[in-house]
Amino acid sequence: MSLKKPIASLSLDLDNQWSYMKIHGDAGWEMFPSYLDIVVPRALDFLAERGLTITFFIVGQDAALEKNHAALRSIAVAGHEIGNHSFHHESWLHLYSEEKVEREIAMAEEHIQRVTGQHPIGFRGPGFSFSPTVLKVLARRGYQYDASTFPTFLGPLARAYYFMTSKLSKEEREKRKALFGGFKDGLQPLKPYQWRMDSDRLTEIPVTTMPIVKVPIHFSYVLYLSVFSPALALLYFRIALWLCKLTRTQPSLLLHPLDFLGCEDVPELAFFPGMSLPSYKKLAVLSKTVKLLSNWFSIVPVGQHAQLVTTASRLPVLEPQLRASQTEVA
Repeated sequence: MSLKKPIASLSLDLDNQWSYMKIHGDAGWEMFPSYLDIVVPRALDFLAERGLTITFFIVGQDAALEKNHAALRSIAVAGHEIGNHSFHHESWLHLYSEEKVEREIAMAEEHIQRVTGQHPIGFRGPGFSFSPTVLKVLARRGYQYDASTFPTFLGPLARAYYFMTSKLSKEEREKRKALFGGFKDGLQPLKPYQWRMDSDRLTEIPVTTMPIVKVPIHFSYVLYLSVFSPALALLYFRIALWLCKLTRTQPSLLLHPLDFLGCEDVPELAFFPGMSLPSYKKLAVLSKTVKLLSNWFSIVPVGQHAQLVTTASRLPVLEPQLRASQTEVA
């Protein structure tokens, strides 16, 4: 594929309403309330209007429920890549035993392929959760890339805000104690590399944060800034893209469903940052930021990003290390 501009990949983590409620500790998530019938057509229309093909990371539990099949199938019909976002969408995936990780990924694969017709080749852990065990299972199952690392120094601050606004027991907080990572995650590479697990290799496409300072630049963060000043939010994003160009970082940015949903769509999620905005204001900011990204980069799905960087040059090779907080449980 011939591209005139540097590449940037774009993905959407298709977290559903129940998964936000579950992480927040809200009652009723077990009924699996869904907004996919609203957000999927809205996102697909937005992307089609701009001629964009991206990656949707789908949760296996949603694919297992018939009420979501039409919405999920429409993503594949529109030509987008389908990735695996785990089955239960639990941000403490890094605590799972190898056997449990295997079941989690395999179940999601099975239901996603049955509904969409695509077998996932890429994975993103819920809440950017990953571990040597997860990477080992992915490589063994033939995945071509992982996209779970989030190199930022702000993980502990995000976790503190999350705990402050959630309704979790002490036991539930303990499960989530590594959510969003630690300060040392800011030292992770921004550019793609490969994990080495014995004889296996797995390409890692990090979620891009602002080069040098490593603060988040994905669209949910920019939309949150726009609550205070849309002009400042766009300037922030423009600076981030300029730094990506300056450092030759090919950005991999992500969207969330709430980027397309306003306070009028899901009042149950009013606790989430940026949900005070109506959808039309979010879409206006989103349109401008995606246009900026398109002006500077050629936007591709994450799988294509991984393929291009893996074949174009020899990537650095790292060995995954077990963090102190990643003690596996059965």
